Amino acid sequence: MATAYQQTRGVDAAFEAQLMDAIDKWIDRELRPVVMAHDHGDIWPEKIVDQMVDLGLFGATIGEEYGGLGLPATTYAKIVARISSYWMAPTGIFNSHLIMALAIEKFGTPAQKAKWLPKMARGEIRGGLALTEPDAGTDLQGIRMTARRDGDDYVINGTKTWISNGIKGHAFALLVKTDPNADPRYKGMSLFIADKGLPGFTTGKKIKKLGYNSIDSGELIFDNCRIPADQLIGGVEGQGFFQATGGLELGRINVAARGVGLAEGSLRLATDYAQQRKTMGKAISEHQAIQLKLGEMVTRARAARLLTMDAAEAYDRGERCDMEAGMAKYFASEAAVANSQEAMRIYGGYSYSKEYDIERFYRDSMLMCIGEGTNEMQRMIISRQWVKRNPA
Repeated sequence: MATAYQQTRGVDAAFEAQLMDAIDKWIDRELRPVVMAHDHGDIWPEKIVDQMVDLGLFGATIGEEYGGLGLPATTYAKIVARISSYWMAPTGIFNSHLIMALAIEKFGTPAQKAKWLPKMARGEIRGGLALTEPDAGTDLQGIRMTARRDGDDYVINGTKTWISNGIKGHAFALLVKTDPNADPRYKGMSLFIADKGLPGFTTGKKIKKLGYNSIDSGELIFDNCRIPADQLIGGVEGQGFFQATGGLELGRINVAARGVGLAEGSLRLATDYAQQRKTMGKAISEHQAIQLKLGEMVTRARAARLLTMDAAEAYDRGERCDMEAGMAKYFASEAAVANSQEAMRIYGGYSYSKEYDIERFYRDSMLMCIGEGTNEMQRMIISRQWVKRNPA
């Protein structure tokens, strides 16, 4: 049975077609001409972000009652894949934002929803998800950031790292320990809305990366920062672990869709190049060695898309889909890496030149195997859920 949250998520086929057409035109007109300069210079794409606001992407999955588009995960995944097939980084800017919005929409109080969601849907407030700490990534229960109640406020101390939108974002869903001594540990975790401008909340360095350039991954530092108690999501302590992980299924579908886009984009570039490049008097696409590579690449990209849409459809039906989302994320991210590697081999020496797009696809694809839970962790989740669903 679909939850009340997901029952509102439906989209007319004609509207989806119009939306995808608008995305395609924007990609051709605005995105493709600036990708290389922004990626090579690691330049935050201010103009592109403004255009994504105008397209409604910062409200893509936020409910229509709050001014968002209310898109189902299936349509959202198609958008993410399409954009990522040309430039993956911008999709991370609005994905992190939408995961924060999801936490507020699913678990927030009516007052929190009314205050934050309309501004987030309009892109006036751009957010992110602040979970990772220097010594706690996959093991979220190992975080050390604390929040101590003091009158009408909570006093926050600690550091978050690798936070998408950390430098340019305005607010974050912040996972903390309100009871560091709780047993089990997850019962002592809470999720807050932390907006910049609060005394004691500062940003640290922007992290330089191999790929995934133009999106800021930064540090968030809290030094006796006072956050009003009414910014505790849901208003009850101890619910933060489930609130934070409640958006990971959609987050993994997003990463899977990015993997699909990277795999399909690498295939597109390799296909075009293989038909243009000639050796021994004919296009290299006519050589068996290249045909074998393209055959594997197109099959891999298609399988990644089908797994991702399968997970998105399960999510839209309101079903538990951590196994499906895990399979999609695992396979699609590996498909992105494999296809980008094969495309580089098809390009030969030119693939190593920054004059061509394909080297960016390789650099960006490596992150997909790590982000939103490593692929090693995904395989464990898949196995555990499979065994649970198929008892002896």
